[in-house]
Amino acid sequence: MNSPILLRPIGQIRTPWKTLADCPSGPGRGGEEARLEILPEYAEALHALSASELDLLYWFDRAARDVLRSVSPHDGGERGVFAMRSPHRPNPVALSRVPLIAVEGHILVVGPLDCLDGTALLDIKPVSCGGRSTKA
Repeated sequence: MNSPILLRPIGQIRTPWKTLADCPSGPGRGGEEARLEILPEYAEALHALSASELDLLYWFDRAARDVLRSVSPHDGGERGVFAMRSPHRPNPVALSRVPLIAVEGHILVVGPLDCLDGTALLDIKPVSCGGRSTKA
């Protein structure tokens, strides 16, 4: 269980947020569209993408990894990081569901995301009708 897991980004996320202080807390906040810049070697993986919503996995690379408890910005209560959506956690993997607005070649325009500009994009999964994600 201690063997490393190797993840390779498939692209990067472009948002207007340059600092943690600017970044909204929570997906869908901030009102600014995000752009997913897919690396050229993965562009073929976008072929026939037609979902109206996407589940995105991304890596909060600038988050603290040694935090186990934090104070919720929503109600001020202290919780373990597994009981909240804090970016600060042992493995700072983020998951957000966003609307797909447009496909522009190897760039996807999506709804607002709560991450800093340049965040590593790990995976994209289309949301099937009925709101359930497709199997991994």
